[in-house]
Amino acid sequence: MIRKFLTTAAILMGMALPASAQSPLAKDVFGRVGGPTGGSAVVVGTYSKGCFNGGAALPESGPSWQAMRLSRNRNWAHPETVNFLVGLSQAATKMGWRGLYIGDMSQPRGGPMMTGHASHQSGLDADIWMLMPQSLNLSPAQRESISSVSVVASNGLGLSRYWTPAHAALIQSAAMDRRVDRIFLDAAIKVELCRANGNRGAWLQKLRPTPNHDYHFHVRLNCPAGSAGCHNTATPVAQLSGNDNGCGAAMQELSYRANPSTRPRGKPDPDYRHPRSYRLSEMPRQCQVIGTAR
Repeated sequence: MIRKFLTTAAILMGMALPASAQSPLAKDVFGRVGGPTGGSAVVVGTYSKGCFNGGAALPESGPSWQAMRLSRNRNWAHPETVNFLVGLSQAATKMGWRGLYIGDMSQPRGGPMMTGHASHQSGLDADIWMLMPQSLNLSPAQRESISSVSVVASNGLGLSRYWTPAHAALIQSAAMDRRVDRIFLDAAIKVELCRANGNRGAWLQKLRPTPNHDYHFHVRLNCPAGSAGCHNTATPVAQLSGNDNGCGAAMQELSYRANPSTRPRGKPDPDYRHPRSYRLSEMPRQCQVIGTAR
């Protein structure tokens, strides 16, 4: 039980932390916090090095959704993300879906996780399962055991039998929402959506081909109003110039899959560190306060 809530003013002032000879790993601090801080909703930092104050939980069940993998305690986010997901689930019921299964969002205060994602730290990310629900009355145990399905064929060059026009409608609806910055999904999915729309539509630019995103698609929202400390290190899709919607690049990715020897060899970033290696002292100062608040 949180006995003392932070105020937005205290966060923005950057309260001092006690000196520590050995700062703990941020994932251990944020990963063990059971609940959110109070006060106004504020996002701090970036999607992969950030946190949030005043988080809201997506209720475990609703008339058009169920939160999955409840044991992870990752059904938290900025309230705008929760509102977006509830609205998208309601819209899904008009597209042939019974509702949505919502996967990982964020921890109660965001921050690095003990396992899994590098991002999902700022309360603006959410994974939506490709599995079309047959029931919205799953028990907690069922939500741990049921798995999603891949809508991509085993060779990675097309779509599987699980893909439906309802999937296309849902992803397009999400991409056309002004709050959405980008959506991460498999290249084969983007190619299909480009083909179905004649390679036309500015919203297609928001679809970003990403490995391991065939069982779910990952929605990322823009920094919300009132969060001056929120930073999108990548140029927001809406601000990119030109008319390139990325359809050509997605088709090129499938060409590389078909002919792996033609894929250019990339160079790993020697300075890259997984966020699980960050210490609390390396996080934004406001996050240091949020993560340790009682």
